Amino acid sequence: MLEFEDVPDLVDPVLIAAFEGWNDAGEAATSVVRHLSDVWEAELVAAFDPEDYYDFQVNRPRVLLDEGQRVLSWPTTRILVATETGFERDVVLVQGIEPSMRWRAFSNELLELARHFGVTTVVTIGALLADVPHTRPIPVTATAEDDSVMHRYDVEPSRYEGPTGIVGVLSHTASEAGLPTLSAWAAVPHYAGGAPSPKATLSLVRRLESLLGVTVPHGELEENARAWERGVDELAQSDEEVAEYVQSLEEAQDTAELPEASGDAIAREFERYLRGRDDDQTGK
Repeated sequence: MLEFEDVPDLVDPVLIAAFEGWNDAGEAATSVVRHLSDVWEAELVAAFDPEDYYDFQVNRPRVLLDEGQRVLSWPTTRILVATETGFERDVVLVQGIEPSMRWRAFSNELLELARHFGVTTVVTIGALLADVPHTRPIPVTATAEDDSVMHRYDVEPSRYEGPTGIVGVLSHTASEAGLPTLSAWAAVPHYAGGAPSPKATLSLVRRLESLLGVTVPHGELEENARAWERGVDELAQSDEEVAEYVQSLEEAQDTAELPEASGDAIAREFERYLRGRDDDQTGK
């Protein structure tokens, strides 16, 4: 059961949620919520009982030392509230780990809390591994299921079909409940997805700024993003195969951004690259 502290009436609050796990390539999405919590000095107001939703053999508790005392930190989802955001809306931040079980109950319980706080908009954020080059701006796709929300925020309809995570379940449940709901996803280069990606985090923050009409202090995100890109540059330069692959992704993306680009043109570009790889491997 979700227990929470009494919170003063919030002003037109928006809920922003991200979860560790399947929905969080390069830790890009959860890093957004951590960043917003820090710069807005959000206060913890609630947490899920981990017994209800987590398998502790999958997400184990951690032993920590607190002023010399050993304490247990349990995996859970926490809710924070920010009222000093610099724009005319308060923010409810959901910072958690993808539940191990009972996703429908989890989503309904979270939305019940959202209704209690008077939330008027839900924004879920995620990140996925994709065939994109690290040297170009990180693509962020924003979607909605409801026509009125699409028109209001100028976002695309959600056309994804396939396996989903708690972000997809929460978005769909919120939309079905009548809450205006947006989802923003960053595409993280799959060959560099094993480490945190501040460049993807920065791209998600900028997309949130444009969606919500707010300016968020970036802090060290921009410098960290440049350092990440330099690190991946070094990786690519040390491996000829990776460097060749990155170049092919750059050419494909540049072609796709040309006015005359089409799906056929992009497909031809990838076929050219694959033929070249085959020729190299067969010695032709």
